[in-house]
Amino acid sequence: MFSVKNMSTDDITFAVRLANTMDWNLAEEDFKFMMKLEPKGCFVLLYDSERVGIVTTISFGNIGWLGNLIVSEQHRKKGAGSSLASHAVKYLKNNNVETVGLYAYTEKVPFYERLGFTYDSYLIVLSGNGFSSPTDSHIRKGGKADIQKIIDYDCSSLGFSRRKLLEPILLNSDNLCYIYENREMAGYAIAKVYHGMAEAGPMVCHQGCNEIAINLLKAVLNSLNGLEVSMCIPEKQMALLGILKRHGFSEKFHIARMFHGPPFNDKCICMAESLERG
Repeated sequence: MFSVKNMSTDDITFAVRLANTMDWNLAEEDFKFMMKLEPKGCFVLLYDSERVGIVTTISFGNIGWLGNLIVSEQHRKKGAGSSLASHAVKYLKNNNVETVGLYAYTEKVPFYERLGFTYDSYLIVLSGNGFSSPTDSHIRKGGKADIQKIIDYDCSSLGFSRRKLLEPILLNSDNLCYIYENREMAGYAIAKVYHGMAEAGPMVCHQGCNEIAINLLKAVLNSLNGLEVSMCIPEKQMALLGILKRHGFSEKFHIARMFHGPPFNDKCICMAESLERG
């Protein structure tokens, strides 16, 4: 009864409507962006000819990510979600991905465990308003001339290239980027700005460099002063969480990072780019 097809532009209105039944606040531009990043990796689940579910993926060489998995309420608990998730994992594995990651709501962890995913760590989604505070003199605003440097730094820190994701984000003049540089680059932070709101992330800097991470985060939030900002930060990054909570940021919910395949060990301080893309 269930079948899966590639998402097309004709499916975007359905995808937005279904996603926002979960209050994900996604727009058509979000799905267009995902389809541009991974043209053959966004899928629609059909029950006969009726559209009943969606999932998106993105691949970064041997690392892949699964996001936006949702099935309409009347078709849940019938194997639809498992079928759709398995199809997405199979697509990634057939494209030389060794490890598939995802962020799961905590109550969905058992569902993904049944599909072969293993819990790795918890992250916290927070929201609040940008605020003004002093930052380190080694932080500067990044521009187009820094794109290759940022991509190279990100790759050396994580062990795989996110060029196809980072480049369009950095080329968008609405977005913000800050770099910590003292002789050489030691971290960067990005914020995506849209519709009067902002999403901070990704941010990457070397493990143990808490002060650099804090200053990068402050630089981003300085530029977003007064604007509503959301972000996703690992639970273990207590220094970052402490700064945010002292400035009025509140926890919205926790999510579990899970992997299918060999675990990915990020030896750096990271803030997620998004829940859809890791």
